[in-house]
Amino acid sequence: MPKYRIIVDLSERTLYLLDGDQTVKSYPVGIGKMVTKTPTGEFTIVNKQENPGGPFGVLWMGLSKPHYGIHGTNDPASIGREVSHGCIRMHNEDVLDLSSYVPVNTRVTIRP
Repeated sequence: MPKYRIIVDLSERTLYLLDGDQTVKSYPVGIGKMVTKTPTGEFTIVNKQENPGGPFGVLWMGLSKPHYGIHGTNDPASIGREVSHGCIRMHNEDVLDLSSYVPVNTRVTIRP
């Protein structure tokens, strides 16, 4: 039985999906801009919402830090850049792929 967890490396602007200590997949992400940085630390996914509307693309996965999440985007050119209000943005197809692996309560580590 896989034991998935997520690591987001802000300096690399990359999200890693791990099974135990093995990297299974990696995805490019957009992160918070200078004045609204993405928080670092240990979090969990607390909810998932498909088609949340607004700028969140096809899926929202809320983190245990209120108002922060991993989500799709309607602006694919923003991936790889410091553009968000602190959330982690992914290409819509990537966030759907990631969501298929990780249930609610999955651990998310965000490192500088």
